[in-house]
Amino acid sequence: MSNTESILHKVKEQGVIPLFYHEDTAVSIDVVNALYEAGIRVVEYTNRGVNALQNFKALLAERDRKWPGLLLSAGTIKTAESAQQFIEAGTDFIICPGVIPAVAKATQDAGVLWVPGCMTPTEIITAEQHGARLVKLFPGNLLGPSFVSAVKELFPGLLFMPTGGVEVSEENMGTWFKAGVSAVGLGS
Repeated sequence: MSNTESILHKVKEQGVIPLFYHEDTAVSIDVVNALYEAGIRVVEYTNRGVNALQNFKALLAERDRKWPGLLLSAGTIKTAESAQQFIEAGTDFIICPGVIPAVAKATQDAGVLWVPGCMTPTEIITAEQHGARLVKLFPGNLLGPSFVSAVKELFPGLLFMPTGGVEVSEENMGTWFKAGVSAVGLGS
């Protein structure tokens, strides 16, 4: 199984990808530790503050020390330069808020999975043409499960993950999974 296939399998198996950022390194480590102890093995650490890269490197060091099997992705990556920095740091995969061809190229050149954010069928087509295998539907609360049901058949080779506004309730999450998503991204 390739690294990409292994990551996609783990994402589908877990079904939920927690995502967060905190300015403080110790708090970031404590959050990931709590997630790990709860059985989470895939986490998105978002690039939303000045300490994001530094904190991400600290999380990777902790992972290597005491969190075997944990995948750490870098999220909110908007430039090829940021992608390269997180790739060099050791990210397992990159998540973007939109379709950014330069980031797609940087990840492909490095052999790293790229997960773009999409809101329209045109964006999903563009992401697919740039090698995406998993698409983040963002913002999920504006699109809704009916969007997934409407477009899923057009993209049989893609996996979908709504992020943004997914509610932590059995009814809401059940509706997303019945519509055909492979996972949901949960922040806040």
